[in-house]
Amino acid sequence: MAAKHASTPIRASSRRPPKFHGGSWKVAYADFVTAMMAFFLLMWILNIVPKDVQKALETYFKADTNLGKVSPDPNSALMGSPDVKQQQLSEEQAARYAIAMRFKKIITEDPFLKQSSGVSSDDTGVLLRVNNDLMFKAGSAELSPQAVKVVKEVQDVLKTFNLYLVVRGHAVPGEYKAGTFPSNWELSGARAGAVVRAVLADKAIAPNRIRAIAYSDTLPLSPALTPEGEALNRRVEFYFHRPEVMNYRVVN
Repeated sequence: MAAKHASTPIRASSRRPPKFHGGSWKVAYADFVTAMMAFFLLMWILNIVPKDVQKALETYFKADTNLGKVSPDPNSALMGSPDVKQQQLSEEQAARYAIAMRFKKIITEDPFLKQSSGVSSDDTGVLLRVNNDLMFKAGSAELSPQAVKVVKEVQDVLKTFNLYLVVRGHAVPGEYKAGTFPSNWELSGARAGAVVRAVLADKAIAPNRIRAIAYSDTLPLSPALTPEGEALNRRVEFYFHRPEVMNYRVVN
């Protein structure tokens, strides 16, 4: 009789494949680490930034409703006597804003000025650029009657704010030939000097607060390929700056 062999059932392995958890927590953790790195980087930057720059940034990000209501502060560093010590940077910014808005208003109200003038500002001062067609005739250094309004506004700003003024005279190549000057250097210098004389006609303005600089045709704003480009280069510039700032940025 054949031996009976008990059949051994085949059992499935008791080991189950490992379960894999989702990787979303890794993404969240990576975001957290990135955010912390950004936070500490921001803290480090704020620690190395000077206090006056931080104040300027604070003023910049504030609502500008107060800037629209700027009124000169007699105690400000830009007001009154030149001996007054510098106050907070925010006051300087407000003063520059007030001056720029004043000139922009004048330019907007005058159709001729609007077409031939411009106003800009930086962290040192305010620049008023006026086309020579308003100030002088071609090749001439004699102020035109229309220049009186510009000179009066410049005088009022100097009497209101404790600022210094640099008058920059410019010409275009060959312009001196239309007048009696031997070169554009003499022409542009005579124009700057004529403006300074007119401004100092107001005896309330100290002469040591104003300088005249001649640039001839060395600093064009635009290639003189068209009449419009040439007119842009033929200009007089008024740069109002803080008294303590006396470096290359004032004369360039």
